[in-house]
Amino acid sequence: MIGVGLVGYGYWGPNLARNFSRQADCRLIAICDKSPERLAKAARDYPGVAVTPRYRDLLRRSDIQAVLIATPVSFHYRFVKEALLAGKDVLVEKPLAENNRQAEKLLEIAGRTGCILAVDHTFLFTGAVRKIKELLDSKALGDLLYFNSVRINLGLFQEDVNVIHDLAPHDLSILCHLIDTMPVSVQAMGACHARPNQESLGYLHIEYPDGFMAHFHFSWLAPVKIRQTLIAGTHKMIVYDDMEMSEKVKIYDKGISVSPDQDSMYQIKVDYRTGDMVAPKLAHREALDAEAEHFLACVRDRSQPLSDGKAGARVVRLIAAAQQSLLRGGKKMLINQ
Repeated sequence: MIGVGLVGYGYWGPNLARNFSRQADCRLIAICDKSPERLAKAARDYPGVAVTPRYRDLLRRSDIQAVLIATPVSFHYRFVKEALLAGKDVLVEKPLAENNRQAEKLLEIAGRTGCILAVDHTFLFTGAVRKIKELLDSKALGDLLYFNSVRINLGLFQEDVNVIHDLAPHDLSILCHLIDTMPVSVQAMGACHARPNQESLGYLHIEYPDGFMAHFHFSWLAPVKIRQTLIAGTHKMIVYDDMEMSEKVKIYDKGISVSPDQDSMYQIKVDYRTGDMVAPKLAHREALDAEAEHFLACVRDRSQPLSDGKAGARVVRLIAAAQQSLLRGGKKMLINQ
């Protein structure tokens, strides 16, 4: 039986509590939050679980082996650091930390203490992303050409971060999971419409050493909600629409072939290929339920999480580069390999 403690019972904390409390061989021991109202709600939701406003109460308990952290990112570094130093395994809400220095320090502490450090990049556990990963690993798409993603909605404006900090971790975690190569450059542009110095619209462009590129559109000011990604290869292309209820992933047998034009040595001939569209069957299990089971298995077996601290630090690194690019008017920021 693995005992877990939860820090933060605001927006995401109740989802973590619900999924971990129903896992086999797991017991939700305590919930911590500084808000009396949220603590009272936690006590009503889970009558047998201890509630406390003091974070260190969780760290002192010997029956808690793992700590779940669902707080604003400004608290991540201190809470994760203290939990690791107390010998607790940690699952922290994305992003891992506010900056590169903090992320690297947490990696160092996790390595030194031997504790499990996982980042809650929930989309990696969806049936859609798992199927896309399977397709890319099997080279079903051929050589990859580009990754294009749109994540827009009307709101929700955050208090402490811009739209790229808020929304990019989702798509960057997917990109880093699918593409196991570090990019060479990051470029970002944005606009502030509601508050000064807080971008509510952002565009992010990432380039890789082999010519592959990724482009992202983020917005809090869109009249419709769109969560769509297009991945193009030389053989096939994928459209991943997270708003679709039944056919989230569609594989298109479309592309082009380029050859010299026999009529002129100075021209090329482009042939267009249009084949079938296939929508593969996906697992419909709740992603957070699968993630909770996976994290507990890692705690039990001392194995590496799918979204470990290194993966979380990689996302933080790309977001930090994007922020530097924003501050420099969209300048291309080089990433040291």
